[in-house]
Amino acid sequence: MFVSPAFAQAAGAPAAGGAAAFAQFIPLLLVFAIMYFLILRPQQRKFAKHKAMVAALKKGDQVVTQGGLLGKVTAVRDDEIEVEIAQGVRVRVVRGTIASVITPGTPVAANG
Repeated sequence: MFVSPAFAQAAGAPAAGGAAAFAQFIPLLLVFAIMYFLILRPQQRKFAKHKAMVAALKKGDQVVTQGGLLGKVTAVRDDEIEVEIAQGVRVRVVRGTIASVITPGTPVAANG
């Protein structure tokens, strides 16, 4: 019913050495390397670019929020900005929710 310890052991097989153990980790290391270069690194670059764009906001910039509001920056504060979305209509938004800065005269590129 149970397997005896003698049958469970490999007869005459060499013990797994350092090279054999390292060879088992090569596919795992390759997966992590591929994930880093295809997923993590581009996301880090995108985040750094967005952070620099948000830090450079100034009064008079045309912006698009992540909610889709288009407007002109009227005041810049520490962690929020004031955006005029229509004449006399101003809203306060958190800096991190600014999706992009629009330069006047250039068409907005479609994300698709």
